[in-house]
Amino acid sequence: MKRAIISVADKTGICDFAASLLDLGWEIISSGGTARFLREHGIQVTEVSDVTGFPEILGGRVKTLNPRIHGGILARRDVKEDMSELEEHGIKAIDMVVCNLYPFAEAASKPDATLEDMVEQIDIGGPSLIRAAAKNHRWVTVICKPERYREVIDELKLSGHVSQELRQKLALEVFLHTSCYDAAIASYLGRVWSELRSEFPKELGLGYEKKISLRYGENPHQKAAYYEPALEGIIPSLVGCQIQGKQISYNNINDLDNAFNAVWDLDSPGCVIVKHASPCGAAIGNSAEDAFAKALDCDPVSAFGGIVAFNCQVDEECALAMKKVFMEVLVAPSFTDEALNILKTKKDLRVLLLAPKTFGREKVYYQDHSLKSAMGGILVQEKDRRLPQDEDWKVVSKRQPTSEELEDLKFAMTVCKYVKSNSIVLAKNGQTVGIGGGQPNRVDAVRIAIERAGERAQGSSLASDAFFPFPDSVEEAGKAGITAIVHPGGSLRDQESIDAADRLQIAMVTTGTRHFLH
Repeated sequence: MKRAIISVADKTGICDFAASLLDLGWEIISSGGTARFLREHGIQVTEVSDVTGFPEILGGRVKTLNPRIHGGILARRDVKEDMSELEEHGIKAIDMVVCNLYPFAEAASKPDATLEDMVEQIDIGGPSLIRAAAKNHRWVTVICKPERYREVIDELKLSGHVSQELRQKLALEVFLHTSCYDAAIASYLGRVWSELRSEFPKELGLGYEKKISLRYGENPHQKAAYYEPALEGIIPSLVGCQIQGKQISYNNINDLDNAFNAVWDLDSPGCVIVKHASPCGAAIGNSAEDAFAKALDCDPVSAFGGIVAFNCQVDEECALAMKKVFMEVLVAPSFTDEALNILKTKKDLRVLLLAPKTFGREKVYYQDHSLKSAMGGILVQEKDRRLPQDEDWKVVSKRQPTSEELEDLKFAMTVCKYVKSNSIVLAKNGQTVGIGGGQPNRVDAVRIAIERAGERAQGSSLASDAFFPFPDSVEEAGKAGITAIVHPGGSLRDQESIDAADRLQIAMVTTGTRHFLH
């Protein structure tokens, strides 16, 4: 008789699965809550303690960790010595392990969860069971996800056994699952014991789960999917936040990351419009409608088909203003009912209800880092969270910036760090009027920003994500009537740029902080 051991935290579908195994002539071994649950539903099981000859101990912490269980799982059926040892010790082989783990990540999301609570949610026996079965997949079937039950039963009914191909697939799924599970535990403990963890540990446990199967990647010939950390950070899951529109795409999510993070750096009400992963307009205003109109005015051509993000509620007036503009994605922390009724007429528009869990700057383990694949590996760095108030701003020109210019410089630099480097942002009265970015030299980025601004460059303030290696960018700014400049400083030829600013009566400020974004 074939034997299966069943021990599940998630009991979805387990009764039907167990009943099907019994109908196929299998014996079921179980313990603890799973055994009680199955019996309550009329499923006959053999207690683990009857197999091991040893009771559960330590309040249920030790149940299946026993040679009579793990020997039955790990024995190689084609190794004579293994099978002789089973016979010698009276151990029966176990042919299937059905087990899913304590819901650690779900428990960690509860606001009142204590460290003591979470320690009890660290599964020990479960990972041991499924890893043992996965290791011995040549003879043992392992199932760690309820959605696999039907597939396994169908094969058993069809041929009387589970195919080698399916056993391999299930084994691989186990090792991916336990890897993610352990990464969630390490991530949680890294938060709780933040004073003990390393900013960049020797080993990196990512712990990401697939949440959305995407139609394709950046281009239709590239396959893609979206993953989220098992343990949530300050940004809630994208799953369930979309309230209308077509399925979100790879490029949508990539652009959304830039727009969402940028807009929450602005004062409210604020709006940021992103196209091809770089802002083409940003503004703060008296209302959502005012902020949107100012952001759109920066570059309405580039804004076509863009991502629009707000850090404030979208109301009826704002929705009416946006109704005339083609957008791919709209994201805001809230919408009025009137606004949603208007937006429903734009059926293809993806509308997302999303805001950070906290408006502070608390560190979140591995959630406050950016990851980028490169050269077959992963580059990991802190995210650029620095804002003007965190920097050491110094006036280096003879002319002091006016209070209005200083506010525009701060606003421009806040936006500047989200524009692809080399990055130049022109701003006036709390809105961008010209943006130039993604150029291999800085003076071209300045020229592009000035061209986009046109007459609005006159009297505007300019922010640069890095220093000026030559005074040519300052001279271009002077020709356009720009009156104030902020940049990190630090070039060996800074004085040449300062001299040019003084000659052109431009106020110049340095920050000491570079904001490259590649």
